[in-house]
Amino acid sequence: MLSIYFGTRQLRQTKFTQEFLISQNDFQGWLNRWQQINGSILKILPPSKQENTTATVNPDVTAYSFDRLVVCDSASIVQVLIANNFHFENNCAILSITGYPQSIFDTTMQMLRRNPDLKVYAVHDCNPRGIGLVHHLRNNANWFLDSEIVIIDIGLTPRQIIATKRGMFIQSSPESAQAAKQLTEEVRRSLSAEELAWLESGKFVELESFTPQRIIKVLQKGIAGSQSLESDDSSLLLVGDTGNDMYIVQSFG
Repeated sequence: MLSIYFGTRQLRQTKFTQEFLISQNDFQGWLNRWQQINGSILKILPPSKQENTTATVNPDVTAYSFDRLVVCDSASIVQVLIANNFHFENNCAILSITGYPQSIFDTTMQMLRRNPDLKVYAVHDCNPRGIGLVHHLRNNANWFLDSEIVIIDIGLTPRQIIATKRGMFIQSSPESAQAAKQLTEEVRRSLSAEELAWLESGKFVELESFTPQRIIKVLQKGIAGSQSLESDDSSLLLVGDTGNDMYIVQSFG
């Protein structure tokens, strides 16, 4: 009972870091044993796999475009969103920064570039790699180099973690601290001194520590809040202006 109490108390404070008490191998062993006794769990997604073949898409479909694109920094989050029909319910394309799903990536990007009013929503882990996602989208020829497309950073950002008082599973590692110190100058300028200190201490938060329901809720809130970027929406915060606007959602909850 004391372990549960102190563990719950730590999740309510962002100054503490946590660590997993069991390994991935332990968990997988318990899961395999449970399924041997009780049967398969239908709603567990398999590991994402790189697809080397290009899917055939109906030409009538490719004549259209999307109003929105969600870009994730991991294929696993793309899987979660697609499995929960986020793309259908929100009329958007969903891709990972690694190009997943590979079978439709090129076709989807061709469709997206037809829409000059496209809005891009970035969702990522709060770690050095994730923090650089928007910069990568803006400066990579495979994405939106030399484009005026609006990019909206949904999170996770250190600012959101610091502002949120509970429910964050914060981890720490020397590798993350080292990566934070190697962030590009442009990315560093978009962060406050407090955010840089947080990252350089080695702290990070993974999107997979949240439930699918919470991730979907935050994404929907970010999309709804950005429908009129000219309005005074306190849930969106302008953090930079380098030719195309970049906003972040102020909280992740």
